Amino acid sequence: MTSITSIELNYLVFRYLQESGFTHSAFTLGYEAGINKCTIDGNLIPPGALITFVQKGLQYLEMEANMSNNDVEMDEDFSFLQPLDIITKDVNQLRQMIKEKRKNIQKDKDKDKNKDKDKNKDRVVDREHEAERGRVREKERHEKEEREKEREKAESNKEPEKQPEELADGDMVMDQEDKDAIGHEENGTSIGPEPMDIATTSTQASQEACEIPGSDVTILEGHTSEVCACAWSPTGSLLASGSGDSTARIWTIADGLCKSGAQNSPLNVLVLKHVKGRTNEKSKDVTTLDWNGEGSLLATGSYDGQARIWTTNGELRSTLSKHKGPIFSLKWNKKGDYLLTGSFDKTAIVWDVKAEEWKQQFEFHTGPTLDVDWCNNVSFATSSTDHMIYVCKIGEIRPIKTFAGHQGEVNCVKWDPTGSLLASCSDDITAKIWCMKQDKYVHDLREHSKEIYAIRWSPTGPGTNNPNQQLTLASASFDSTVKLWDVELGKLLYSLNGHKDPVYSVAFSPNGEYLASGSLDKSMHIWSLKDGKIVKTYTGNGGIFEVCWNKEGDKLAACFANNTLCVLDFRM
Repeated sequence: MTSITSIELNYLVFRYLQESGFTHSAFTLGYEAGINKCTIDGNLIPPGALITFVQKGLQYLEMEANMSNNDVEMDEDFSFLQPLDIITKDVNQLRQMIKEKRKNIQKDKDKDKNKDKDKNKDRVVDREHEAERGRVREKERHEKEEREKEREKAESNKEPEKQPEELADGDMVMDQEDKDAIGHEENGTSIGPEPMDIATTSTQASQEACEIPGSDVTILEGHTSEVCACAWSPTGSLLASGSGDSTARIWTIADGLCKSGAQNSPLNVLVLKHVKGRTNEKSKDVTTLDWNGEGSLLATGSYDGQARIWTTNGELRSTLSKHKGPIFSLKWNKKGDYLLTGSFDKTAIVWDVKAEEWKQQFEFHTGPTLDVDWCNNVSFATSSTDHMIYVCKIGEIRPIKTFAGHQGEVNCVKWDPTGSLLASCSDDITAKIWCMKQDKYVHDLREHSKEIYAIRWSPTGPGTNNPNQQLTLASASFDSTVKLWDVELGKLLYSLNGHKDPVYSVAFSPNGEYLASGSLDKSMHIWSLKDGKIVKTYTGNGGIFEVCWNKEGDKLAACFANNTLCVLDFRM
């Protein structure tokens, strides 16, 4: 008899967690179960394999329980069971349940037959009563007609009167309708979308008009596993990508318009291998990457717990080893002398890039560190599965600030452009805004209905290149929406409802006028922040993990689950 091994079952659960968006749980299981060491070829496993496997098992048990030697007409005599019964009871118990079910069904059938006999008797009596009632109604109708004729004769002998009053009554009805309509508007129940909820269900024609044509899209092929991270160089036309195939890549994107088709020539891409020999080794997944401010160095974080620093020529300059688990997040400070990493091992480490060694390790969290972000050149925030946020400073042995308030894993932390406000988002379905002057959050943003995966500040307001525009915060959620917040008032500005599946990434254009969002529904939407409407959209062939703008704001990149990236021209 065929059986499934614990390794195979672990892999199916691992894939289920990945496909369902439980990224952190998948990382944890993969790390503890040693998924990277198993020999299963993930490309052969179809999506939803675990669900299919369980459903087939339930169907098999159900069939087995229904079958016996005297069952001839299965279609007519098949009893469906509840999944919980199938899981918790053996075949003999299930057969006994089916036997009881069939007895009860037969009893019900016998009862129904007796009821039908009684109903037939009642119908005969009812028909007699109905005939009698019909005769009475006919008599009443005849008498009524006679009275009407007599009244009409009497009326015809009088002059027509009171027509003006009848007209006045009609005017009153119209006045009342107008008052009702005015009343609805005063009460705020006029028809149309509420100002907080921008309608995005455009017609097919307008959607087609928004669709970015293939001629404006360049597909970047070469990765052999999902591409989970991408970032433009802040100074040049280089695009970096990180993948589950144990490589990062640096793509040179030509200036000018994108061209349709694939771009995978060796002249245009540098492959940064994180493992010697074969790729697709899960322990070497490139999980995160970040360019330094000058665009001269690229840092990558890997599932093997190592951070690596590469030159723009693709040369490995440094390998930074101290973490004891996968690196989930990694950031350069503005000055470019320190690199910050956050890991599954519950710690954050500041690395001295020039000395190529660790400067300080911060061991405050009781769960994996999920995200890190610099406030300035020497202090930063960390978030974790332990629901906590710590603000730390180089040289300090304790956090300089502790933010407690989330009730779930804190997926993301981001400082605003001036480093005065910190935003966070969590599996507890809230985003929060904090400041160093108080312990409690400044705003608690509660409009999403599922976990919030990512947040981004707009490049607007004081201290930015767009000082005359309002500072806002965008949040992306598993509820398929993106929400835009007024951070001064803590109020919802727009709910951007255009995706059908979880939204993993959002990115503001450099001028702060547009917002790009990428979703597992394979689509990327570009929204105008003037009115909350979709102005451009592109649909690829896989779920989107990240979207990013180049520094000029005329190109967008997105990385996909089907091993590709795409670069789009953006012109309005």
